[in-house]
Amino acid sequence: MVNEVKKSEKEIHDSIMSLIKEWHEVKFSKKDFKPGETYVNYSGRVFDEKELLNLIDSSLEFWLTGGKYDNEFCEGLSKYLGVKHALTVNSGSSANLLAFSALTAPELDRINKRIIPGDEFITVAASFPTTVNPAIQFGLTPVFLDIELGTYNIDINKLEEAISEKTKLIMIAHTLGNPFNIDEVMKVAKKHNLWVIEDTCDALGSTYDGKLCGTIGDIGTLSFYPAHQITMGEGGAVVTNNSILKMYLNSFRDWGRDCWCPSGKDNTCGKRFGWELGSLPPGYDHKYIYSHIGYNLKITDMQAAIGLAQLDKLESFISARKRNHKAIYDALKPFENFLILHEATKKSDPCWFGFMIYVKPEAPFSKQDFVLYLEENKIATRNLFAGNILRQPAYAALKHRIVGDLKNTDLTMNNAFWVGVYPGIDDNRRNYMIDHLVKFCKKHIT
Repeated sequence: MVNEVKKSEKEIHDSIMSLIKEWHEVKFSKKDFKPGETYVNYSGRVFDEKELLNLIDSSLEFWLTGGKYDNEFCEGLSKYLGVKHALTVNSGSSANLLAFSALTAPELDRINKRIIPGDEFITVAASFPTTVNPAIQFGLTPVFLDIELGTYNIDINKLEEAISEKTKLIMIAHTLGNPFNIDEVMKVAKKHNLWVIEDTCDALGSTYDGKLCGTIGDIGTLSFYPAHQITMGEGGAVVTNNSILKMYLNSFRDWGRDCWCPSGKDNTCGKRFGWELGSLPPGYDHKYIYSHIGYNLKITDMQAAIGLAQLDKLESFISARKRNHKAIYDALKPFENFLILHEATKKSDPCWFGFMIYVKPEAPFSKQDFVLYLEENKIATRNLFAGNILRQPAYAALKHRIVGDLKNTDLTMNNAFWVGVYPGIDDNRRNYMIDHLVKFCKKHIT
């Protein structure tokens, strides 16, 4: 009987990787677009064999919590954004929860900036729920401002008026990747000593006055859900240049513990059994000392492995989104008498999340007519998230303030929708979508 030669670990690994390449080719080979049959999605995952190879490589190590891929991803994201600190979390919603929670740290009493229940925060009603939920759940009163038509970002004209002695925070999103007026927001925040959280979940790669969104406020948040600029399936991140806030972010993300050792590491501080905090016995294990009431919001290394491959594609994804957005804008330009087209905020260069179409009240067709036509022709449409969030059932009894009115928020809820611009919309899909956008307008106008 001939003895079998045992393969080395590297040989087995290489064999698996080779099979994964074959699997990608068979399982995910690009299918032909069939007009009228293939659905043109509003967004979705775009990937190749590299994401699968990274995913399988990380799973073979069976290091299930954050590890080498998470470290590499955070370093790459920090470098891309030009920020000191990037921490991954399990979703964009968790990123917003974490960013807000860090500002409730008791240590911030020293600078009189700790957020406490009963404080107020400024936001917009044309919002995604988890941009406002963390502050509401903590006991803050939201102060809602209206938005601008065309940019769908905060109307800053009443920003000063919205501030009271209880205001501690401005927390708003860059809507559909379009930056809000950061100059004015930061000017007012500095004047009144307010925190600013940039919800950048839709806007990775967008710039304002040459600066990347998410890096200008005190904390920026990101989402890596499949609809966003890059994906891990689920996942998100918080970024900041404030090293003090980074410590609180790290603590609230990791159960609220005082220890800052990464997973699998002990005694980074060199005095694991030498701390004396709270009313705990002297020398209580630092890994089990909790300075904040926190959570477990970490990701797995397998998610980070996918994100790392996606990060390499980010620039090409940004270009594709801009290209698709411009093509739709140019095609609909002749119909501006009846439509408000999606415009970039002044001084900005958006990495667009979608293309917003506002149907003017005087148009010979309605938003509903337009949406039904597109959906019937297998072109996906979406509303601007919650519309006017105060009209949602969950917020019916919410204690809040409104400064001015929410006229444009309601108009947007009733008259606007958006279509996709993500990189999966190739030339054939884009041309098909544009043909139907134009066809509908021409039919109803001429």
